[in-house]
Amino acid sequence: MYGHASKAMALHAPYRAILYGMDSFDGDQNRPPPPREEHVRFAAGSGACAGTLTVPAEAQSAPAVVLCAGFSGTQDTPAVRAAAASFAQAGYAALTFDYRGFGVSEGQPRQLIDLGAQRADIRGAFEFLQADDRIDRDRIALWGTSLGGGHVVVVAADLPDVAAVVAQVPFNGFPRRVEGRSGRDTARLLWAMLVDRARGVLRMSPKYIPAVGPSGSLAVMASADAARTIETLESETWRNQVAPRVLFDMMAYHPDRAAARLTAPLLTCLATRDRESPEVSARRIAEAASDATLLTYPISHFEIYRPDVRWRVLADQIAFLNDRLRDGGQASSTS
Repeated sequence: MYGHASKAMALHAPYRAILYGMDSFDGDQNRPPPPREEHVRFAAGSGACAGTLTVPAEAQSAPAVVLCAGFSGTQDTPAVRAAAASFAQAGYAALTFDYRGFGVSEGQPRQLIDLGAQRADIRGAFEFLQADDRIDRDRIALWGTSLGGGHVVVVAADLPDVAAVVAQVPFNGFPRRVEGRSGRDTARLLWAMLVDRARGVLRMSPKYIPAVGPSGSLAVMASADAARTIETLESETWRNQVAPRVLFDMMAYHPDRAAARLTAPLLTCLATRDRESPEVSARRIAEAASDATLLTYPISHFEIYRPDVRWRVLADQIAFLNDRLRDGGQASSTS
């Protein structure tokens, strides 16, 4: 069953105030105390991840959300920080973290995406929240964007304790042809992938390329829209470089194949003008799941991170989680 962008979802007045920038609530007595931030570390695979746990004041048996960044993303990028703050203000504990090899987490080599290792990091984050006495272990959701949006579907399919999943512009395989990328540009990228993979086989350091660049440049995501996004990106840890060998693995990565095993309710937020995670392929994730709500927005992949857009998307996501988690259990489908 599916919802649409026009599907009405109730959002309580205090949350509307937080998300849309209103200066006051119905009264000061309704203003929630500010949440607390805690720097944490948790075991993941054979190593550990660094994270930030934002906890509502006086949290007791609180629902929680694990937030998973996208391709080469870090937890201190504006979109992830804004999402965590919004969930926390809405009464959810919010855990952000850096995948191993990125940001402030350990791991070598740096800037090398390992799909299986990143999913193990997400499982580690989920288990870390389950062990926190302030968290209701039966009300922990996974939220992911872009590549992270695909990851959370695959992880939740194998973790029946996940209470809900939010997949924002989720990756679900590459399109046969990337709009705006010429044959010459594709060949240059493929050569960079081959060189980096060969260096990996020889146990040499990665041969990095930019993750994001302007149209016509040698970058994983090369478009004017992508370049504009990083021009205003404020982050102390994000680096515009990545080992391109991972793109070979991503060619065979289709999270929709795991979606049929999902037992948790799924919200999929798609951008209808998305070139990086095209709607037609990302939509298959929702179509494969048994309990899915699908919301679409007339924007591009990177526009979902614009402040004026992300607040509206976050409002829909919080309303979905409120409907499914606020009563301590899973409600009936919102579709």
